Amino acid sequence: MRGGAPLRRRPALSRDARLLIAGQGVRAAGYGFTAVLLGAVLAARGLTPLQVGAVLTALIAGTAVASAAVGLFADRIGRRRCYALFFAGLAVAGLLVALGIPWWALLIVAITGTLSTDIIDNGPATTLEQAMLAAEDAGTAGVYGRYNMVGAAAGALGALALTLPGLGRPSAAPHAWLFAALVPVGIAGVLLALRLSQSTEVEQASSARPGASWRAKLGPSRQVVHRLAGLFAVDAGGSGLVTAGFMSYFFTERYHTSVAALGWLFFAVSVVQAVSVAVAPALARRYGLIATMVGTHLPSNILLASIAFAPSFPVAAALLLARTTLSQMDVPTRQALVMTVVSPEERTAASAVTNAARYTVRPVGPLVAGAVQQIALGAPLLIAGAVKGGYDIALWTWARRLPLIIPAATVPPGPARSEDTKTASAAASAAHESKGPTS
Repeated sequence: MRGGAPLRRRPALSRDARLLIAGQGVRAAGYGFTAVLLGAVLAARGLTPLQVGAVLTALIAGTAVASAAVGLFADRIGRRRCYALFFAGLAVAGLLVALGIPWWALLIVAITGTLSTDIIDNGPATTLEQAMLAAEDAGTAGVYGRYNMVGAAAGALGALALTLPGLGRPSAAPHAWLFAALVPVGIAGVLLALRLSQSTEVEQASSARPGASWRAKLGPSRQVVHRLAGLFAVDAGGSGLVTAGFMSYFFTERYHTSVAALGWLFFAVSVVQAVSVAVAPALARRYGLIATMVGTHLPSNILLASIAFAPSFPVAAALLLARTTLSQMDVPTRQALVMTVVSPEERTAASAVTNAARYTVRPVGPLVAGAVQQIALGAPLLIAGAVKGGYDIALWTWARRLPLIIPAATVPPGPARSEDTKTASAAASAAHESKGPTS
């Protein structure tokens, strides 16, 4: 793993990859605007802390449910159809929230998985994009770096929009209707999905069973994917304690921060994320996927825990930005890792399993955060830092020796490197075969 094979400069992105990255961009712009606004909307409606926690929990649970559905049915129904359906649902969800639907109806909308508590989501759309982009760049983090960079940059612009005159004022009236911004986002996404080519679909084997379970769809990579999913779930459990909604609430309660100031902060956070994920592939090429993931993620969790002790908003904001410079480098590398340990026909299922695992445990986060805040307002930050740090240590202990299949097309010519690729591929094949027959 360490010092992995140096990779050539990647060719220009294909038309499908550009469309998928554009889809991520328009969605992130909408979420960048609404995720930061969400806490203010819920507060303006006069919901109790328990009701707010229920909405946030439903939002996170919805992403898990929708990701699971994508993993089971997307390859059968069609990835492009599911992608277009998601964006259509996003437009409808934005319109319903803008109309000020009752609290119980808001819970129903939340469980669809079309809304997000964070600027960069990991729900059903990400599951589809991750699988469709794998044909472009399986084995490296290059395309995933560009993909996440565009998402973070677009999310930054969405958050920045909250600083426009009049949008950050404290009155409750304007907040809900601003969710109508998701309507054009959804329409644009549908148009992008309809332009994707047939090459984004998976070729179904003649023996494939319609509606087969994840166990059958994963095949020989099942054990590796399940173990990765378990580790990612631990990390996501810590992240669920400190969503963008929680951070917004924390800054408001402790430092009485205005909505406009939060807009500027999360704009800066998203800009830093864009730079961070753009740098990650270069580090991965030099040090390997696992080393890049753990080497950047572990110190970021120390910075996360330290925010709990910040004496003022400027100090807390600086710590959050410092943490963000490192925390997002594991995103493209994690996505590349999952796509590298599975075969092409397993990619949708592997993406769905790992993403669903992350979002299955995240709904517990807001509930736990609300409970431990009875002890101290910053307690969720400390717990999150400890949990996520434990994930880093566990991942390094196990996955740093995990053989990866590096496609020959990504390795420069030369006898030494060619041999490395063959060795890695043979090791991975042996590891898969040692797991026994598939079901």
